[in-house]
Amino acid sequence: MLSFPDIDPVLLEIGPLKVRWYGLMYVLGFMASYFLVQFQIRKHKYALLAEHFENINLVLILSVIVGGRLGYVLFYNLSYYSQHPLEIFATWTGGMSFHGACFALIVSGWWYTRKIGLDFWKTADIYVATIPVGLGLGRIGNFINGELFGRETDLPWGMVFPYGGSVPRHPSQLYEASLEGAVLFAILWIAKDKPWQHRRYWPHGSILALFLICYGFFRMGIELVREPDQQIGFLLNAFTMGQLLSFLMVAGGALLWSLRLYNTRETTINK
Repeated sequence: MLSFPDIDPVLLEIGPLKVRWYGLMYVLGFMASYFLVQFQIRKHKYALLAEHFENINLVLILSVIVGGRLGYVLFYNLSYYSQHPLEIFATWTGGMSFHGACFALIVSGWWYTRKIGLDFWKTADIYVATIPVGLGLGRIGNFINGELFGRETDLPWGMVFPYGGSVPRHPSQLYEASLEGAVLFAILWIAKDKPWQHRRYWPHGSILALFLICYGFFRMGIELVREPDQQIGFLLNAFTMGQLLSFLMVAGGALLWSLRLYNTRETTINK
């Protein structure tokens, strides 16, 4: 059994102001995405995206925050927030859903790119290849907070979490940081240039589809050892909310890739 590291979730405290590790991870994730997207813009000479870069970043950051919060409220704790609606705005108390943030990112990105005349599929592929960096950092923030821990285990790397009772548990946050962060980033970063080089087999939009499929599979697997949310438990006596939402991501990603591949080949044939 490993000892849970004694790390104060508050990194810096100045009077009433508290800088938390979890919040810092969000900032670092946004910064990493900013520079990695800029790198791709220069590489592919995507001038129109460069022109609207700052504005689209603002739209996407707001989408992550609003979508993540509303996703948590709707998917994970609607009964509580329906009775305490003002607490929906108290984001500093915790409670964000990646699935909600992902949905909001896609919808707002589609809306804004259409509004300014950008190609949504090209733009989505560029941005989505950077998302795992923020995901990995966010899971490290969860680990430091001692939240979203795993189920009981007798494996040698089990940990006793501050809010998880006296039994050792899977450090599922670190599993997620590895798979949803490092491994998924490697997959997408290696594949990111294929739509620009092999468009018939890798149409624009396929990196977005690959992200949805891989993240969904990784998350469904990790949910097998992650403690279900206390206020929800198991759905249909077998599945967690995270698994069901991730299954929809996998199905949506597979459908998206099929449609993009079909449309691209039809366009090629009709030329």
